[in-house]
Amino acid sequence: MNKLSFSRQILPIIAIIGMIAAAYMVFVSQPDSTTTDPDSIPATAPSGQAATVAGAGVVEPSSELVDIAPEIAGVVSELYVSAGDTVSKGQLLFAVDARDATARRREAEARVRRLKSSIAAASVTLDNARQQLALYGDIADSRAISEREVIDRESAVRDARARLALSRAELQEAEAQLASARVTLDRLVVRAPMAGEILDVNIRPGEFAQTNQMGGNAQPAIIMGNTDPLHVRIDIDENEIERLSLGDPAVVSPRGNGDKKVNVDFVRAEPLVTPKTSLTNSSSERVDVRVLQLIYALPGDDHGLFIGQQVDAFVPAIAPQAEDDPDSKSRDTKSRDTKSRDKAETQ
Repeated sequence: MNKLSFSRQILPIIAIIGMIAAAYMVFVSQPDSTTTDPDSIPATAPSGQAATVAGAGVVEPSSELVDIAPEIAGVVSELYVSAGDTVSKGQLLFAVDARDATARRREAEARVRRLKSSIAAASVTLDNARQQLALYGDIADSRAISEREVIDRESAVRDARARLALSRAELQEAEAQLASARVTLDRLVVRAPMAGEILDVNIRPGEFAQTNQMGGNAQPAIIMGNTDPLHVRIDIDENEIERLSLGDPAVVSPRGNGDKKVNVDFVRAEPLVTPKTSLTNSSSERVDVRVLQLIYALPGDDHGLFIGQQVDAFVPAIAPQAEDDPDSKSRDTKSRDTKSRDKAETQ
């Protein structure tokens, strides 16, 4: 058997195997060029509009979101509404445990009644003292009574008058305490500050309801708002403000459904430019800018949008200067011809 030559037989085989392995590695390391349809259709500017300014918006009630919390923290004793209910102004929403406040009111009521009785008794005592003093005054012979007896009767009148004044003052104090107790009871009952719809209820009977002043992560007990009509709050980056055509209708599309377009009417522009807080999580989005907030009204109730839903908005922009305007171009051409002719005549 002939001995294999490394240089003439084995080495070429190793080279061929290496070339095949390299070709395989190159093939499998190629980037994936297959295409797939996007999960959602991105929003596009409406056709027919020459220029628009894009922005992100959120659907909200026309009254904005109204957070409701009790004025006095406590355990919820009664809950009269649920999410989705329509309420009128002043309608009961919920009540906080009022047993302690009720006891203080009853105590104040009892004190008022007692002091009224005391005033009546003090009035009788004063009238009696005055009558007795008057009897001494009707005696013609001054020797019939002693001076001390007169002084005692006069002191009795002054004492009765002072006791009556003291009782009246105490009655005023008790009535003030009763009024304070009634106000406290009224503050434990939470009513709707406006007509609207209950959007969210974060309390249940038996739970502790906190006030808005407690801060932290405390949620409002109830969130409500006027949902007729709904508004869209659109954030426009401050560098785009100069391009806006305020007052014209805009077009919004639900986030992820660019095929659906809803025309909205301009309501107002907020006077204060604020830091950008509503983000779209787009990789090209700038977050270090301030935004102008524009308010638009959604038409009717068949738009299919919900409160809190994000939308992509396209606000009409001011038409750019007509650089391609034929008339302007003709005027520029005539001007250039005139200048060229004048220059030639001068030469």
